[in-house]
Amino acid sequence: MTASTATAVPATEAPPAPRPPRNRYIDTLRALAIVRVVVYHAFGWAWLTYVLPAMGVMFAIAGSLMAASLSKAGARKAVWSRIRRLLPALWTFAAVALPIMFWHGWSTTDPDHPLHKLNLIFWLFPLEDPPGSSWGEPFWEVLWYLRAYLIFVLVSPLLYFAYKKLGWAMVVLPLAALAALTLTGFRLPDPIDGIMWDFVTYAACWIAGFAHRDGRLHRLPAAAWVAVVTAVGGVGLYWLFTHRSDWGFDLNEVPIARTLWSLAFVLIVLRFRPTLAVLDRASWKWVSESVRVINARAITIYLWHFPLISVGVLVLEHYEVPWATFQYVVWMLVLEAVLVLGAVLLFGWVEDVSAKRKASFWPAATPALAGAGAPVAVLGPVAASPGTPVSPAAGASAQPDSAGVDLPAAASAPTEQLRSAGPASGIAPVAGAASGVAAVGGTYGGAAPVSGSAPVHVGPPSPAARDFAPPAGSAAPAARGSAVPSARGSAVPPAPGSAVPPAPGSAVPPAPGSAVPPAPGSAVPPAPGSAVPPTPGSAVRGVARVQGLSPENPPV
Repeated sequence: MTASTATAVPATEAPPAPRPPRNRYIDTLRALAIVRVVVYHAFGWAWLTYVLPAMGVMFAIAGSLMAASLSKAGARKAVWSRIRRLLPALWTFAAVALPIMFWHGWSTTDPDHPLHKLNLIFWLFPLEDPPGSSWGEPFWEVLWYLRAYLIFVLVSPLLYFAYKKLGWAMVVLPLAALAALTLTGFRLPDPIDGIMWDFVTYAACWIAGFAHRDGRLHRLPAAAWVAVVTAVGGVGLYWLFTHRSDWGFDLNEVPIARTLWSLAFVLIVLRFRPTLAVLDRASWKWVSESVRVINARAITIYLWHFPLISVGVLVLEHYEVPWATFQYVVWMLVLEAVLVLGAVLLFGWVEDVSAKRKASFWPAATPALAGAGAPVAVLGPVAASPGTPVSPAAGASAQPDSAGVDLPAAASAPTEQLRSAGPASGIAPVAGAASGVAAVGGTYGGAAPVSGSAPVHVGPPSPAARDFAPPAGSAAPAARGSAVPSARGSAVPPAPGSAVPPAPGSAVPPAPGSAVPPAPGSAVPPAPGSAVPPTPGSAVRGVARVQGLSPENPPV
């Protein structure tokens, strides 16, 4: 009797895990907010500020993405990932803006914004607003958002810890602080006073993003949600329309109204999780592509749009196009789109480098976009690593649980008082427990033209930019609870010596002497005398793909 020779099958190394799908709904909200910011700064239309309070929306999205990263990667990695995504784009912008301002004569004798060399450090790490000259105001006026966003990122580990302990009380606390500041008239020396007010104004939106991320907002009873939104939003709008500013009913000029209406708006738009399947249609392809590009280049667009508006104004003034006419609006939109596109092509690659992607002039297309509630199908097996659990069968759909964790993408970007995020992308691997439960993974988080020796205001001078929020790139926790069992195989064993393994999950052992290991995830040991040992903990991993019913990006 001769002993059979065991031939070991070399273990196949698992490829890098594919990136999870982006949340198309979140990406679309961010893209709308960025476009709204650009249009508002170009024309100063006050009504845009309450139709879409972009700044509050972007801070809320950033907060949601930040919570996802804190839960998944921990405080140190979550904070560092956003800093890494935010600062290189700012440094690139500074490398252009500062020489131009110095060339134009910025010095210690500037009448309104004298040069203080020590303050230039805030162009490297903006804990205060990066400084600039009076003439160069379009370069630095909107950079307060980066400062506010960075401070929120730095304190988020403490805020998130307190939120997990106190829940909704953490959303209420900033509102109470705002009321106290308003009633007492308490002020701090500049620039600390502005930092304090920005923090109090938008902290509620940022923390509401935490509630979106962990599903608390979605689980809030409908009656309570309607009552809160009605009360907070109603008071905010009442305060706005009874406190007209010099610029009309501009939300950016009324802090109490801005805080309350921004929070109410956020509680509305983040409560819902539409799939936006319409964007999968061929006729909407351009919209879907626009959303993708805007999110992939959010920081670049935010940094460059304001000075480029000034360039557009100079061009239209040269050709004597009348201000505020239909012709002016159309040409300004065209010019700004072309100029911003040029900035994206020239400088957008920096966002790829900071996100550890291959640098490209045009952002690489991401796999199919996904979102909460989107069915996911396993297209086919790929190399599995030891310990990989069983994935759903092809064609099986997986739904997130009631926690409602959307799959926003990584973010890092600026937004509103002009204060928007970095992109995340990819195909989500479907992986679940050995019981066959699949988890869908998710990752996240009126300009003054440059003219002459003094700033030239575009039409009615617009208030300081106050709308928009990075934007920003970070890792979010995967949606859980998709309880789709793996497909069960046939009850008929393969023929002896067959090279075909039993179907995954089959309760039938391989035929004696078979050269094929048992099906991945099978609870049955290999047949006696089998020449091939089973791969430890083996289970075939599938690649998830959106079937077309999905919403859509992180933190920086």
